[in-house]
Parts: sequence; structure tokens; C-alpha cells
Amino acid sequence: MNVLLLMVGKTEDDYLKDGIAVFEKRLKHYINYQTIVIPSLKNSKNLLPLDFKAKEGEEILKYTVKADVVILLDEKGKSFSSKEFAAFIQKQMNSGIKNLLFVVGGAFGFSDKVYEASDMKLSLSDMTFSHQMIRLLFTEQLYRAFTILKNEPYHNE
Repeated sequence: MNVLLLMVGKTEDDYLKDGIAVFEKRLKHYINYQTIVIPSLKNSKNLLPLDFKAKEGEEILKYTVKADVVILLDEKGKSFSSKEFAAFIQKQMNSGIKNLLFVVGGAFGFSDKVYEASDMKLSLSDMTFSHQMIRLLFTEQLYRAFTILKNEPYHNE
């Protein structure tokens, strides 16, 4: 199984880039992990939020394949503990899917079409984080899930 993280816009802050790079490097020992960055929209200052989400949504949908499991990182999604998330990842691996695609939207969230094309919404917290910060939190939790599955000491109870 491949795990992909699709993101709208590049990560700008160096401290986030550095943290993400640490966990991406560690993840390579467990899974084929890849990030895909959709460039931020150009000339979008005059767009209303709904139009902005629609245009971003069109770009996101270009990367979804019907056979993939598409999970939106969304504040209204299902919450897991770290152990529950690890079990979820294991279940996906056991199901025989080719790609597990996690999607981080832009500042305004996702369009209705993206919600319709997704299989699930996942919340990493009840709190709100920037779409750039959530990339680091997700990458760390994915790494944590694999260490839990391998019974490694990274995760403490």
C-alpha cells in the first residue's frame, strides 16, 4: 500500500518543513510515503470563498482515483486516539487497497464536490490548526501509528 499526502500550497515556514522532513524520513522505513503539492491558486484575491474552494477542489479531484481511499483531514471528521489510528491504518493495509490518499485543503476548506468524492473525513483535533501546521501533526501521527503497529518504543502509554 502507498500512503500519499495531498496538500494545497507549499509549506512555507522552515520550522514546519524541518519537522515534516524528520518524520517523512522515518516513515520510509515502514511504508511507501509520498507528498503531492498542488500549487496555490494564482490571481485569486478577488474570488469569493465558495469560488476559491471550487477551483481548489477541481485541482484536488485531478489526483483522486476511484479505487483509492480518499480521506480528508477536516475538523468535522472522525477522531481517533493514536492507537485507534494505528488500527485504522492496519485495516487499510489488510484490505488490499493500492493508495491511501490523505488530503489537506486550503485555508477555506473543501468544496462540496471534494466531500462527495471522499471516503472519509478525519479530524486530528477538536482545535483548529493552520493547514500548514496540520501537515506536521499528520506526518507525526502517521509515523506514530507505524511504531505502534511494530511495537516500537516511540509511543508511550
